[in-house]
Amino acid sequence: MQEKTIAEQPSVYHYDPDKPLQVGGQAVIEGVMMRAPGRIATAVRRSNGEIIVRTREHKSLAERYGIFKLPILRGAVGLIEMMFVGIETLNFSSEVALLDIDEAEAKTKNGSAKAKPKETASSARLAFTVLFSLAAGVGIFFVTPLFITSRLFDVEQNALGFNLIAGGIRLVILLAYLIGISLMKDVKRLFEYHGAEHKAVFTFEAQGELSVPVALKYTRFHPRCGTSFILIVMLASMLLFSIFDSLMILWLGKLTLAVRLATHIPLIPIVGGISYEFIRWSAKQSEKPIGKLLVAPGLWLQKITTQEPDPTQMEVALVAIRCALGLASPVAYREISQVSELAL
Repeated sequence: MQEKTIAEQPSVYHYDPDKPLQVGGQAVIEGVMMRAPGRIATAVRRSNGEIIVRTREHKSLAERYGIFKLPILRGAVGLIEMMFVGIETLNFSSEVALLDIDEAEAKTKNGSAKAKPKETASSARLAFTVLFSLAAGVGIFFVTPLFITSRLFDVEQNALGFNLIAGGIRLVILLAYLIGISLMKDVKRLFEYHGAEHKAVFTFEAQGELSVPVALKYTRFHPRCGTSFILIVMLASMLLFSIFDSLMILWLGKLTLAVRLATHIPLIPIVGGISYEFIRWSAKQSEKPIGKLLVAPGLWLQKITTQEPDPTQMEVALVAIRCALGLASPVAYREISQVSELAL
């Protein structure tokens, strides 16, 4: 039986507005990863214009174990789980990009020689990368602001004042980082795919036709973006750490930098879990005046982290979401499970 192309696949699907986190995604190098219930699909465009697709079945920890469905815990666990998925997918897209570069160099030197694919990252290396990323993120965005505030401001025993200043420094670091990387050419393309990912998700949620002309009409600013989540985590940490520090001062009499580091860092997953619950709630309120007000800061930040995609980038995002939803088969393109198959 001949496989249908994506254009011939059915475009009817169901979106439940009471479950606004059915589909999510992430921009990768020259592509997009999409996650739907039970499946993850990644579509990447090669330098020759070919779109390759990798899909795999995926059941989250919350789907497998009821305890991880509990509020706050589901957000904390889901955040770590998606870090593994996100970094693994980024590694996959980077391996494709490196293979294209190596093939181009090999062709220049040897006429039509094929490059040998790099060895796929092992589970141990992936785990190390995730742990290193977590440690770096905690060090830059949580430890550094505490250290600067302790050294430059005499507010250690003022719980609210200390955390407002530390939170302000945290936001400045985030903005400086995002603005800095947005000036890089390769990151700009990544942000364009980020915009394509948002438009594809919006099209799905509006139950529109998953086609390039239709999807391009939607906004690239989405209230449930990871950028918005990071901003909410930073704002929530100001409030929650202020409350916690006030209780610690009542108990210990005073707080030092060492005590703050020892107590704040273990609380980060809880802050992330609470922020996740806020994202879920605000997503349901996003069409109401209060909801629009609450999600506005995150949407403003997306003016940096998303850019308008071109039609070819939009096509890649739509391939990913249709394959994740089961509306198109990956074999209509070139389906692979690992980069080494591209050399066959």
